[in-house]
Amino acid sequence: MCGIVGYIGGRHTIQTLIDGLKKLEYRGYDSAGVAVLENGSITALKESGKVQELQKLFQREYPEYIDSEARIGIAHTRWATHGTPVQKNAHPHLDDSGRFAVVHNGIIENYAALKRQLELKGHTFVSDTDSEVLPHLIAECYEGDLMQATAAALKQVEGTYGIQVMTVDEPDSLIVARRGSPVVIGIGNDETIVASDISALIAYTKQVIYLDDDDMARVTRDNIDIRNIDNVPVSREIANIDWDAGAAEKNGYDHFM
Repeated sequence: MCGIVGYIGGRHTIQTLIDGLKKLEYRGYDSAGVAVLENGSITALKESGKVQELQKLFQREYPEYIDSEARIGIAHTRWATHGTPVQKNAHPHLDDSGRFAVVHNGIIENYAALKRQLELKGHTFVSDTDSEVLPHLIAECYEGDLMQATAAALKQVEGTYGIQVMTVDEPDSLIVARRGSPVVIGIGNDETIVASDISALIAYTKQVIYLDDDDMARVTRDNIDIRNIDNVPVSREIANIDWDAGAAEKNGYDHFM
């Protein structure tokens, strides 16, 4: 079980992502990471341990990123399944070129076969995770449309996923998709927040869309285009949430359980 959060809009992206990860930490706390897209490149910073260790990493080694002007990014808090809970296995994962970044919640059952195929095509892997095949596979499928490339990649995947994808080639949008792992999209005022759990976005909006299995969405700061994996447009209702952020907190208890 892992937590994912993504943001596109006018807020300070890194802090928004870290705040979202803190709300999702009950879903996984052996490592965490963020990736932001700024000035034509993706920067990914990751750390083992709880989200607060990631925040300390920023403050200690990368203080310049605290004031980053990035306005789009993705983040992840992990509970390890494939690969030990160390920095190299933390998400987000990037492809060889550094042009594609992915966070993934779920399990890719056929990752070993996909990894071998990609290695034969010249791709180099740096982690022990199943999830790392996704950015490489999407990069291999990319022909100018990130949503189509993600769909083509996911059609080769056996298993479950809630994913968020971004690329330097399309800096104004995120692609999200789900199969067996939840994804919820929060509709804000000239901003969109995507997460695996409503607790990460309820501080920003009370209007959300829940994706169904095999749904995908192209998300910008002011538009959400939802389609199925075969590129057929689908309609999903906007739900209004009638509870506040406090209902998702521990309310003074030491643990969520």
